[in-house]
Amino acid sequence: MRTRVDWDVVVVGAGPAGSAAAIAALRADPAARVLLLDAADFPRDKVCGDGIAPHAVDLLAALGVDGLTAGTAPITRLRLVSPRGVEAARQFARPAFVVPRKVLDHRLVRAAQAAGAVLRRRRVRTIAPEGAAVLVDGEIRAGVVIGADGAESVVRRQCGARAAPRGTVAVAVRGYAPSHPWPDGEQVITLDATRWPAYAWAFPVGDGTANVGYGEVLLGPAPTRAHLTARLHHLLPGCAPTPLRGHRLPLSPGRPAIGHGRVLLAGDAASLINPLTGEGIHYAVLSGSLAGAAALTPQPARAYRHALRERLGRHLRHTDLLARVTRRPWPLDVATTAARHDQRAFDELTEIGLGTGTLTPRLLAALALSLRRLGQG
Repeated sequence: MRTRVDWDVVVVGAGPAGSAAAIAALRADPAARVLLLDAADFPRDKVCGDGIAPHAVDLLAALGVDGLTAGTAPITRLRLVSPRGVEAARQFARPAFVVPRKVLDHRLVRAAQAAGAVLRRRRVRTIAPEGAAVLVDGEIRAGVVIGADGAESVVRRQCGARAAPRGTVAVAVRGYAPSHPWPDGEQVITLDATRWPAYAWAFPVGDGTANVGYGEVLLGPAPTRAHLTARLHHLLPGCAPTPLRGHRLPLSPGRPAIGHGRVLLAGDAASLINPLTGEGIHYAVLSGSLAGAAALTPQPARAYRHALRERLGRHLRHTDLLARVTRRPWPLDVATTAARHDQRAFDELTEIGLGTGTLTPRLLAALALSLRRLGQG
């Protein structure tokens, strides 16, 4: 006998991954019963760098979501300072954006509701299989559950998926400060050799403020807030004092845990954060949309795994390799030197950091040339 379900898809977490999953499921079947659960009321803030790569904008536009970047100014340049002080400042191939998560997530939730998803406030505590369904908190029956509930995902723990391994978790602090020390339309990233892998950032929002922060990979005891704050102000000396909030980032280990059976994981819950840059919104939107589309297929986990491998598999293998190679800071001096001398190398490196780029023969040749330049310097 077929197990009764109350909802075809229950999405836990209404951030970019969860909202994209709900919209994608309803695009696949407009008659689907989709429930979107979140522990907070919207609009609500979320600790993040707020950077939106053009790839994420494209994916959401393909889902019929427009106007996400309204009221913000495009980011057209990146200034990168390497651990040894090599500086590269170049134009992006396509503009990025900085949209505070309080604004972005609210717009995405409204788009999911407009598509037909039902939004309810609820802090989910338990997930359990029940025949051909999944029981949420002992009372909500779902055909499929998509865990998009962030770095501290309850769904991931409940379904038995592996946690992020040692050396693949970062911690960061973020705040908002006046943007006047930095040029409009330019993102600034300063790499920190003393605590590597680590960097500070300043991302102008376009309203006179900038999202500023500092993060580092956890390789030992967790750093104190005072330490993180001190490193931020050391690397960004023009940054005004500002209230800071902290968060953890489970970085992609190359093979993300996508869930089990009728429970799928997307975004931060699947440890889908670029280990080189900390970028997670593009991964969240992509994995969420793939999970939402797979949820209504006869074998959701198999369909999702295949789709994710097709779209991200090679890229994730390359970022995992690069994350291992760059555990010492000098390769970042090489990469920054390549970006400084070669626009195409800059474009390919930013594609790896913000999109789904991979190491190409041309990029490897540019890196080899930069290594020789540094050796002669």
